[in-house]
Amino acid sequence: MKKIMGFIACLLLIASSAMAADTIKLGAFFDLSGRAAFIGTPTKLVAGMVVDKINSEGGINGKMLELTIADTEADPAKTASIAKKFIYKDKVVAIIGPTLTDTGMNVKKVVDKGQIPIFMTVGGDPVIMGGKFGPYKWVFKSPQRSSIAVKRMFMYLKEKGLTKVALLSAADGFGKDGARWMTKLAPEYGIELVAHESFGTRDTDMTAQLTKVKNSNPQALLAWTIGPAGSIIAKNKVQLGIDLPLFQCHGLPDPKYIELAGAASQGDRMPATKLMVASELADSDPQKAVIQEFIKLYKEKGYDKQFPINTHSGYAWDAIMIVANAIKKVGTDAEALRKEIESTKNYVGISGTYNITAEDHNGLDVNSMVMVQVKNGKFVLAE
Repeated sequence: MKKIMGFIACLLLIASSAMAADTIKLGAFFDLSGRAAFIGTPTKLVAGMVVDKINSEGGINGKMLELTIADTEADPAKTASIAKKFIYKDKVVAIIGPTLTDTGMNVKKVVDKGQIPIFMTVGGDPVIMGGKFGPYKWVFKSPQRSSIAVKRMFMYLKEKGLTKVALLSAADGFGKDGARWMTKLAPEYGIELVAHESFGTRDTDMTAQLTKVKNSNPQALLAWTIGPAGSIIAKNKVQLGIDLPLFQCHGLPDPKYIELAGAASQGDRMPATKLMVASELADSDPQKAVIQEFIKLYKEKGYDKQFPINTHSGYAWDAIMIVANAIKKVGTDAEALRKEIESTKNYVGISGTYNITAEDHNGLDVNSMVMVQVKNGKFVLAE
């Protein structure tokens, strides 16, 4: 009997090893709880959706793609701990996520030491900047760089003759990144920042900051944050009777923003991915067909009922697709995979057409973004 049991155990071990050999494992961690769960949870759903699509089409060179999911809880320390588990215990070939710039920054040294590619879904630029921000050789990100979003906004402001602006930015890593780029790039576009106030991401009233910036006599207000804080700024502006146009950052084109701000959001403008105005894209736009397929799959899954499509929705799709394309070409050796991701050219994704280089581990330019505005409770191309 012992011999039989031993034989069965051996067969199970062989079968398990064979199954493992037939799969390619990716680690994926997002803010499934915590302050950015409204972004992280649907991002996880999209990650599963794109993996299902890849596997239904035969996987990658005959092997199935498998996700190992974890919740970062918006905790930088926990995020770093999970990254170590992905690398040293789970033996994943690459990592997707996390959700926030602050948590992403805590992972940079981990993946650099572990020498494994990570494709982040965070907004801030520091994750793919070197020098004082740490090594980024193994780090890529799918959302537009903050600097690109700032450039797109400044181009629009210049076109409209709005050259004196006041800035309100969140005190977190993402907010500081936006403020840094606005300060640096404003002179290039002939724009003057006449005032700058900061706020906490969990603050529930911005009237003090708005009153201060109003006194600087700007022509427009700029806000740089994600989540409910942006909607609070919009409502407080109306409550104070401030008759100035409000521009939000590229992290806020989301039906939730309109829901929270209500009528106060009418007319607000912001840079966004083309996903937000898919029906208005020209048929000649190479992204249109890709975006339409994405929307169709998303709605077929029923995800839109709980998480309406927003500018963040395509980030995990693009990250996983680019990694999968690289694995298909060079396999799973870490350095070969990193180099292939870094060589991505003309990948048409949900958030834009990616051309990644050694200097730019994002690969999107200003043409990947459009300016949108809130009109009658929905986002449309800005006038």
